[in-house]
Amino acid sequence: MEQAPYTGVRVLEISAGIPASYCGKLFADAGADVVKLEPASGDPTRRWSASGTHLLKGEDSALFAFLNTGKRSVIGTLDETPRLESPELVPPRLLAGTDVLVLDQNAGLSPAAIRSLSERHPGIVVVSLAPFGLTGPYVEAGRPATEFTLQALCGSAAGRGLPDGTPTQAGGRIGEWIAASYAAAAAAAALRGRKADGQGTLIDLSILESMVVSMGGAHAIMADLGGPILGRSIELPSIEPTSDGLVGLCTITGQQFQDLLVLMDRADLLDDAELTTPRGRMMRREEFGRAVREWTTAHTTDEILELAAAMRIPAAPIGSPETVTAIDHFAERGVFVENPAGFVQPRVPYRIGDFRGVPLTAAPRLGADTVTWSARPVPPRPVPPRPVPPRPVPPRPVPPRPVPPRPVPARPVPRPGPRDLPLRGIRVLDLTAFWAGPLATHLLSALGADVIKVEGLSRPDGMRFSGTRPPSTDGWWETGNVFVVGNGTKRGLTLELGKQKARELALRLAAECDVVMENFSPRVLGNLGLDPETLRSANPRAVIVRMPAFGLDGPWRDRVGFAQTMEQAGGMAWLTGPAGGAPMVPRGACDPIAGLHAAFATLAALEHRDRTGRGELVEATMVEAALNVEAEAIVERSAYGTTLMRDGNRGPGAVPQGIYRCAGDDAWIALAVTDAAQWSALTSLIPGLTGITPERSDPQRSEHDRIDTEIDAWCAIRTPSEAVTALTGEGIAAAEVIGGARLFDDPQLAARGFFERVENPVAGEHRVFGLPFRLGDHRTWNTRPAPTLGQHNREILTGLLGLTDTEVKELEESDVIGTRPSGL
Repeated sequence: MEQAPYTGVRVLEISAGIPASYCGKLFADAGADVVKLEPASGDPTRRWSASGTHLLKGEDSALFAFLNTGKRSVIGTLDETPRLESPELVPPRLLAGTDVLVLDQNAGLSPAAIRSLSERHPGIVVVSLAPFGLTGPYVEAGRPATEFTLQALCGSAAGRGLPDGTPTQAGGRIGEWIAASYAAAAAAAALRGRKADGQGTLIDLSILESMVVSMGGAHAIMADLGGPILGRSIELPSIEPTSDGLVGLCTITGQQFQDLLVLMDRADLLDDAELTTPRGRMMRREEFGRAVREWTTAHTTDEILELAAAMRIPAAPIGSPETVTAIDHFAERGVFVENPAGFVQPRVPYRIGDFRGVPLTAAPRLGADTVTWSARPVPPRPVPPRPVPPRPVPPRPVPPRPVPPRPVPARPVPRPGPRDLPLRGIRVLDLTAFWAGPLATHLLSALGADVIKVEGLSRPDGMRFSGTRPPSTDGWWETGNVFVVGNGTKRGLTLELGKQKARELALRLAAECDVVMENFSPRVLGNLGLDPETLRSANPRAVIVRMPAFGLDGPWRDRVGFAQTMEQAGGMAWLTGPAGGAPMVPRGACDPIAGLHAAFATLAALEHRDRTGRGELVEATMVEAALNVEAEAIVERSAYGTTLMRDGNRGPGAVPQGIYRCAGDDAWIALAVTDAAQWSALTSLIPGLTGITPERSDPQRSEHDRIDTEIDAWCAIRTPSEAVTALTGEGIAAAEVIGGARLFDDPQLAARGFFERVENPVAGEHRVFGLPFRLGDHRTWNTRPAPTLGQHNREILTGLLGLTDTEVKELEESDVIGTRPSGL
């Protein structure tokens, strides 16, 4: 690639943690000039180690080095009033050359100040990442939060664990990485929209809302559609012991579960209807788990992986910080590269043509660019032309017409409407299914792209069949909760791609689209006659986005994989679960993580296409996106030789941190103390803690058990509401552990209009997620519900491809298109 996609784009980043830093990293990897604006003391991440490793004086941490390769560092603050007596302040001219400004809650600006800054600099895309966003009752109350307490609020912790056990967090601060990925994709879209009118916008992103979408909110949608309200559970089967270690299994579809039973030589269970459902397996978890373990412990991990691959059952080794870099597939594909600081890290998780990120250069030393940057001339920003009112033109004499004039009604004078969504004019051919791919294309459709979702009649999107209504109900396949939240605002078309006529129509559609996106296993596209070369011959300008589970080459190329498989192999599961117990999958977070990285790569590829006129093949590998989000554990192991371990609900950023039972039925709160002031406040509430001095750096947490005992006793006589009110009133991050339909009652989500109402012809009126951010004036994202199967067949085929009604009817009669799954 001649130029990186975001060459010439300047990003100013003010951060003190993962969210804004990773957002900036995504742009830096894609060629943007990213400047970190730091206080004289530096970004606190420079001194952070999750393992408590002692850093030498002046040494930057491995996590900082990973997040900030290729950036510049300027010492200063975002104060637009020049104060020459203070060398720490940078003149306001720093903003004059900025295209994107990324801020997190540590930037030191109030919500009002951020909004004012955006208004004063209308040409800049301002991205604010905050726990609750910039508006709402939690923001007005100054409610403290950490990623851990947000897991309690978003519905994630409530659903993970045994029904009679303690709710369990997902390890690794996944929510912060997800929010960063959303922010980068939103900023990339806003930059594209700015091309039309030169105007930036304010992206007000809520980390909580990002986590509801990706980690816990699907249960709420299921309940709203009339499905069951799910409680805590674990996957069965999932991470199981083998004769020489552990193996990860995953059976999302009914066929995969049946194939596993055959593989286990338990065909006697094939007709056991109760075991076909996750709920049934949970009810009989001891009996079923024993049957699985009897089989897995009789084989080695490699034997099971080979057998499962032959049966196309998703399976993976359990990656740990110690072992993941040596996994054969990752080694052969060159997934891990050396950071200039001397440790191993995952590479950029996508490629665009032959571009796989700019070459790595060392993260900047604190203030290394302050002098040179301040002296650098700032190019003038092009000012978009303002509409000039027409000059009055003197009337010319008009000869009389032979025909008497007819009265002409006055035309209404058009008034300026709302600004177009940034992706208006982009058309996407969506061949994706399940969640990762549909989430990527839903983001594009919500931001204005015309997304045409193609499904087969014999194989519609599998998420349709995770329905919330029984198969005895007509149209039950239209009520899948994950399907309806992943496909809003799209148009639906059926094409049975095994038929030649359907393939011809798909190629004609590709010729009309800017993007073609798919997430089949690599062999499928070629088998359908829609390989990238054929698609490119139909449309050389099309960006072709492929989202394989493990990549387009390598030993695992043709293996089947779902989100849980990536979490098992990529190390996410390693950090989730009880201390000393087996790992647990975070449950699906890898799908949105992969989808968001694919969306960002797609927008970057469109930038390249606009400059060159040529579309490129984008490979956005799901497992490599998961590895980037799990990078902290990987770089800690490589840099310091320490292996981060799962630790139940405890974590490296707070002492104490835990989930505690309160008065009431299955009532719990999450609590995290992150500094000395909060600890002092906690001891004033719970006198039994007086005299204890918690130490984050103590690897044994010698006092944590004693602390937990005191907090347990204090919570046991209080309702969750009473406990949370008392704790947050003292500035301590705390939240009730909630899940399922209770998310609809959250006042913060309600105030921001996060849940949107749509009406489906089959499911009726129901709620879905919006996007987890506000983009300028845009608040509503699902302008229509997810399409019913084949809902827009006629509209697309006659309107876009010019087919006649007769031709459409012939396609229906030959089962090339339809509105009902085959056999139902």
